[in-house]
Amino acid sequence: MKHSTVSSVMTTEVVRATHGTPFKEVTRLLREHRISGLPVVDEDDKVIGVISETDLMAHQAQLPDPYEPKRRFRLADLTPAARRQAAKARARSAGQLMSTPPITVSADNTIVEAARTMAQNRVERLPVLDEEGRLVGIVTRRDLLKVFLRPDAEIRKEVIDEVLVRALWLTPLSVDVFVTDGVVTLTGQMERKSEKEIAAAMTMRIDGVVAVVDKLTYRLDDARVQPDQQAFHGVADDWLRRT
Repeated sequence: MKHSTVSSVMTTEVVRATHGTPFKEVTRLLREHRISGLPVVDEDDKVIGVISETDLMAHQAQLPDPYEPKRRFRLADLTPAARRQAAKARARSAGQLMSTPPITVSADNTIVEAARTMAQNRVERLPVLDEEGRLVGIVTRRDLLKVFLRPDAEIRKEVIDEVLVRALWLTPLSVDVFVTDGVVTLTGQMERKSEKEIAAAMTMRIDGVVAVVDKLTYRLDDARVQPDQQAFHGVADDWLRRT
């Protein structure tokens, strides 16, 4: 079973800036292309940082208000975060404004891995790199959600072909597979309890599956086999040991 990779959903025409791109040009690029952020690259197309609307707002927020009294010095102004904010207020170019280190993904990463990276780092877009670390695309939250637009018929076919037939060596009609709005319902009887668990687990990992309703039954409970009893062996044992 092969998961969709980032390369299948990313945008290849990437709006980018260089270290010396002026502040106003960065703002124009974001507005003109209606995007909320962009990567900053060096002369070798390696990503050295990213700029988001948050960085631009930080620049504006740190500018002094001519109608407010001059702020007195505070120890909090010496913290690393405070120094970074102060530097952004003085930024005149992308290199001074960008956030580092950049959070990126590989074009070969799965959509699930990219989504996990986004969630863990609380970002909305990720620069995509090739094997040599060069920028080849950009992927957004909206791009990753496209996987859930897979037709139900396509999901059903993958469950039957990849899970039932290829992984478990079952006949296509041995288990009933129903898919409605990405929710997969499995019904029928399996030979072993472990195969029932594998079928449900592998189905859940298929791209576009929202949830799995497991209505499968089984004839033999191989989880209760005692050491001195004959164990039941099947084609999915290796997969079960790896999970």
